[in-house]
Amino acid sequence: MKKTVVLFLIIMISNFTLAQIELKGTMGISFLSVPSLQDYINFTHPDDQLGSFNSAIIFSGEGGYYLSPSFVLSIEGAYQLFSYTNVSTLGKYEMVYNSIPISVLSYYVIGGDGYNIKFGAGVGPRFVNVQESLPGFGTTDDYSSTGFGLISRVEGNTLLGGGFYANIGADLRYDLNGEPENNGEKLTNSVYNQNVNLDTFALGVRLGISYIFGVSN
Repeated sequence: MKKTVVLFLIIMISNFTLAQIELKGTMGISFLSVPSLQDYINFTHPDDQLGSFNSAIIFSGEGGYYLSPSFVLSIEGAYQLFSYTNVSTLGKYEMVYNSIPISVLSYYVIGGDGYNIKFGAGVGPRFVNVQESLPGFGTTDDYSSTGFGLISRVEGNTLLGGGFYANIGADLRYDLNGEPENNGEKLTNSVYNQNVNLDTFALGVRLGISYIFGVSN
């Protein structure tokens, strides 16, 4: 019995060692559409309007495990930042909207000699924070919420050498971020008499480096 258990453990460890594992770090730009936030800012700052889509910077790190040569399961953590500043005779207004999206993704992989192309989709929680500084007050209010999001992605890896790959990708995200609160008080659009919600649609492109080690089973 003991010999059987030891043999089983050896086989499992060997399979894990031989499997491909991918680590990836990227940075990129996202174009966000947040209609409720756009209305909130535009009604209070008619001289400096937000467009339908606004750029944000995003950084991410990801770890993936090749269950087979054509299928990868991974988890990604990212940090996305958007800010708006308006300076007028009343003073400086600033809003910083940042989010931490965490996603579990699955990919279908098409591989070749020194490259691969991956098509993926995933889901996961979203952790959102908004900081608003009003002119003349000298204070900053912090609002936060927790939501849920979806992501679809296409990306490619091109071999640089020694297991390192250049990575380029494009993302499509939709996040249900809800209504941020500060000690039970919500950010409110007084013109519409509605709470501001941070549901976000985003298109993004990114560049990075992947490191893939191990060999496929």
